[in-house]
Amino acid sequence: MSAAEIRRAQAGFDWQRYAGEEVTVLLATSPRADILTENQAEFEELTGITVNADVVPEQQQRQKQVIEFTSGNPTFDVTAVSWHVQKSLFAQGGWMLDLREFLDDPEMTAPDFDVADFSAAAMNFATQPDGRIDTMPFNIDYWILYWNKELFEAKGVALPTTNDEMLAAAEALHDPDNGVFGFAARGLKNANVPVWTCFMQGWSQQSIGADGQLQTTSDNAIAAAELYQSIMANYSPPGSVGFNWNECQTTFSLGTAAMWYDGIGFATPLENPESSQVVGNVGYGLQPAGPVAQHSGTFGDGLGVTAGSSNPGPAYFYTQWATGQANQARILAAGAGAPARNSAYTNEEALANLTVPQEWVDTLL
Repeated sequence: MSAAEIRRAQAGFDWQRYAGEEVTVLLATSPRADILTENQAEFEELTGITVNADVVPEQQQRQKQVIEFTSGNPTFDVTAVSWHVQKSLFAQGGWMLDLREFLDDPEMTAPDFDVADFSAAAMNFATQPDGRIDTMPFNIDYWILYWNKELFEAKGVALPTTNDEMLAAAEALHDPDNGVFGFAARGLKNANVPVWTCFMQGWSQQSIGADGQLQTTSDNAIAAAELYQSIMANYSPPGSVGFNWNECQTTFSLGTAAMWYDGIGFATPLENPESSQVVGNVGYGLQPAGPVAQHSGTFGDGLGVTAGSSNPGPAYFYTQWATGQANQARILAAGAGAPARNSAYTNEEALANLTVPQEWVDTLL
């Protein structure tokens, strides 16, 4: 839907209220950030607001956020928030604006924004314990197993459905003399925590108890750590101790890793012939089952307005557009992640214009 079509559909809502204003947006590098920047002109035409988008690698983005927030003078009006890493920290600092007042104001929130369209899990992520809604849901990140169909077929190996089968497959496919490694995952300190805690799901082991205390020394947590240690030490590429998702993505896209375990939002680059050598050969599988259960680790991101912004109105308009139904449908069509809105999954245009295999959607659903 073009900016003109949006205005016609919402004739009673004044998208041009802040025409001539500017906002600065800080995003982390990802296929989802690409969607926002690629369609930014739509927002600028719709609202008359100029957007200065700063897209930087994830780790640098998080460092920049903390440095600028603690300085008391952030240079950005809108930012992406990784709930699983930053939700509690940002709440303690009071760094993000409570959006409830805007959400309740029909002059600030377009009639089709429809907060009820966000999944209950997404809104739970976006809501602080005290009831403040300081971000709007943008992406839910389920972890899956990416696998190289060509390598599996060449060795006659089946897609693993359990942790034991995954270890066996990694061993069977590991061929470092020919530049092929059985498994890739994050090894970099801090970035590697989700790998371990997602493996813990196979034992139905929570990393943090209801009392807020770590449960990482239980027998089940240790068993998950031993799985992680074994598969990485024996079947991952040299230097993987320094890998974050970007290095894993590069390794897998070059066809040198048989499996990659990470979030579901990487189909876009893996199916891009300009940057990937495995286009058409990528399999998308559910997280293998552990000895007790088969659950996927779940993470997520939101977008919000900084509490210190001098342009909260225009910043909220951007947040509203970025997390609206059109961009959520674009995320699904591009395979860029799991949209936080329920409507995206039944959007006929998005499903008819997938740029990734249907298998990816089937795995997501």
